[in-house]
Amino acid sequence: MQIFLDTADLDAITARLPGGLVDGITTNPSLIAQSGADIFERVKAICEAVDGPISAEVVATDLDGMLAEGRKLRALADNVVVKLPLTRDGLTACRTFAEEGTPTNVTLCFSANQALMAAKAGATFVSPFVGRVEDMGGDGIGLLRDIRTIFDEYGYETEILAASLRSPDHVQSAALAGCDAATIPPKVFDQMIKHPLTDSGLEAFLADWSKTGRGGLV
Repeated sequence: MQIFLDTADLDAITARLPGGLVDGITTNPSLIAQSGADIFERVKAICEAVDGPISAEVVATDLDGMLAEGRKLRALADNVVVKLPLTRDGLTACRTFAEEGTPTNVTLCFSANQALMAAKAGATFVSPFVGRVEDMGGDGIGLLRDIRTIFDEYGYETEILAASLRSPDHVQSAALAGCDAATIPPKVFDQMIKHPLTDSGLEAFLADWSKTGRGGLV
């Protein structure tokens, strides 16, 4: 499963690139606003730092505006993925971009029916919002499973990009549900690497080694 960072913080991104664990980045208007940066300058900088897909979202809500903004974002770099809302105009724009060969990420997906429509529109990615579904009392992980079943049944190539993931358990469940990718905040990325038993085990190993009176191995 691909792991994307959900952030527009360039420092947070570059700090986590070593090791090759970050496959791409997702951004949105809220994250860009929090960064205080110009959206086009920040997206271009992220694209230069990360080789994988960089989802950059339009802010227009009408078809013509989405197409104009999406084309401007796509012109920044070859790895820009135009992020569109799951609305009628968003899906129409998605179809147009698909015909132009521009990759898309259809976001704000809250039902399997919506995901089906995004796939039919030719979306490269569809982003179901697990945490927000759960906030409404729904089954966010169950939604991922339903989408996986539908896509597999009918051969849709749209990738399921699980979003609004708030914990390592969410990421694990998304992986078990068969998602192609997960986008997570830097905090959750770090939490996925940590485990108290790893820390205590390493501490014990080093304590035993120190008793030998030797230094490092080289």
